[in-house]
Amino acid sequence: MRRSFCLFVAILLILPLFINNQVHANPNISVSAERAVLMDADSGRVLYEKNAYDPTLIASTTKIMTAIIAIESGMMEEEVKVSKRAVYTEGSSIYLTEKEKIPLKDLVYGLMLRSGNDAAVAIAEHVGGSVEGFVQLMNEKASWLGMNASHFENPHGLDGETHISSAYDLGLLMAYSMKNDVFREVTGSELYRSENRDYAWMNKNKMLTQYYEPTNGGKTGYTKAAGRTLVTSAQKDGMELIVVTLNAPDDWNDHKALFEWGFKNFETVKLHNEGVVEADGQAYYFPRDLYYPLTIAEKEDLHAVFYRYDKNTSNLAGVAQYKIGEEALLEAPVWNERPSQSFLSELKAFLNRMMGVAPWST
Repeated sequence: MRRSFCLFVAILLILPLFINNQVHANPNISVSAERAVLMDADSGRVLYEKNAYDPTLIASTTKIMTAIIAIESGMMEEEVKVSKRAVYTEGSSIYLTEKEKIPLKDLVYGLMLRSGNDAAVAIAEHVGGSVEGFVQLMNEKASWLGMNASHFENPHGLDGETHISSAYDLGLLMAYSMKNDVFREVTGSELYRSENRDYAWMNKNKMLTQYYEPTNGGKTGYTKAAGRTLVTSAQKDGMELIVVTLNAPDDWNDHKALFEWGFKNFETVKLHNEGVVEADGQAYYFPRDLYYPLTIAEKEDLHAVFYRYDKNTSNLAGVAQYKIGEEALLEAPVWNERPSQSFLSELKAFLNRMMGVAPWST
């Protein structure tokens, strides 16, 4: 019972209660992708979508999940002994050799920059105890993140009948992963040199290295069945956006077009500040700064309504509902008073346990 209550309160404290992802700006954009999404990284608002919720093959964009689990494991400086199974994994490779020992950190860079399938298996065996054990961690993580159209069979993305995700789910995963400083460093690196190699690994993500300067991360993917798959993140003027395209013959141009449209038509607006607000002779507490991407027209039509809970014995006073016209956009919790520091510390520890977060050794 206490676990359920803590999770409920965690959601109230940290996230908007409700986001209406159907409130789009209806851009007149054509993309080559069979499935696509443009998402605001901070709020999760979907700014554009094309078949974004349909599950499909995702190829090596799978490795975003593999990388974030490895990073959160707290094992990044541990040495991994490479198995025969890892060495003989088909597809893209960083050319590991059987029984060599290499830091997990190096494998994560090889995974994300060079898309090494051998690195993916070596990571899975070390972090999960086996590939099968690691896949269970992947699916548990997907469930926790609300990736409801996703199921993983392997850590690398080679085609499998039930190895699937959606553009929207991958957007959620990338938004979550980019909140981790180590992941941001890895995915945003143009090159990396392992002490175990006499050459550098160059990043295959040309959005980062060649085509679009605001790009700060992402992952490429391709199989014959999945087509070209791509997840990228870009930051400009205080806004971070994520684009996912699946089966996109012209993915580089798709991503540039969606980013440019998003940055041109939206700006990040602060809806309220963390802290105490006086209203109707009473003090209320907002647990966090709340930002949201809006168009100019939406800003002009935005208003808020406070719904107070009646006969409420908890500290939760009610919700602030933000609307565009008569359409609800999102709701955020409002508290009677700031929760105690001990409660917040306990809640943070609980969230870390739920999410598998551990300090990264440097």
